[in-house]
Amino acid sequence: MKQTSIPARRLQPRARRAWRPIASVVALGIAALSPLVQAQQAPAAIEARVQDFLRGQTAGLPGEVSIVVSPFDPNNQLPACAALEPFLPAGTRAWGRISVGVRCDSPVAWTAYLQAQVSVVADYLVAALPLRAGQILGPADLTLRRGDLSTLPDNTLTDPTQASGHHTRFAIAAGSPLRGDMLRIPHAVRQGQNVQVVSAGPGFRVSSEGRAMNNAAPGDSVRVRLSNGQVVTGIAQASGTVEVGF
Repeated sequence: MKQTSIPARRLQPRARRAWRPIASVVALGIAALSPLVQAQQAPAAIEARVQDFLRGQTAGLPGEVSIVVSPFDPNNQLPACAALEPFLPAGTRAWGRISVGVRCDSPVAWTAYLQAQVSVVADYLVAALPLRAGQILGPADLTLRRGDLSTLPDNTLTDPTQASGHHTRFAIAAGSPLRGDMLRIPHAVRQGQNVQVVSAGPGFRVSSEGRAMNNAAPGDSVRVRLSNGQVVTGIAQASGTVEVGF
């Protein structure tokens, strides 16, 4: 039997016509997805949110507060967030070189971190002259120096009334910054004492009770076991309360 063949060129126009609807559907699908693919978290928005958050965290600090937030990655692949929620990792205070977390819950959950530098320029106490061990301090023994408190120990004294009338624990060189642990300052909180714990943050202030786990003078760090068994670390206040920052 004689076989006949159809030239391939006759099928090409029909094949091209068959693919046109499919190509149109694919193009429409890509166009519909492109807003989702191109959606990205704007760096300026996340940087501004962290700035505002740190301003709230440092509102009660003495002196001149300076906040510098490192730029957020402009090439990030994070979806744009409906509501950014900055936070500080547990045990971190808004002081010195820190890492600030930013959490997003909608439309996609993600967490990112930015670096920030919080400087607090204020006056602090230094020894005006060499001090002997056991010496009772008076106004002539003290002088003020201005600098960044975030570069100094947490219990550095900032007011002459915090040192005047107290005994030195050991000899102190002239010009040395004065810390609470250098002086025999009466304890604001004693180990085993029931204390009020105040947790404060932007827009909230919560009080609870706990038991102090160590002695602490005003400005010193103190650990407190709360009634639910949780242990938190805060700063002893002259009033005998313990303040925990968030």
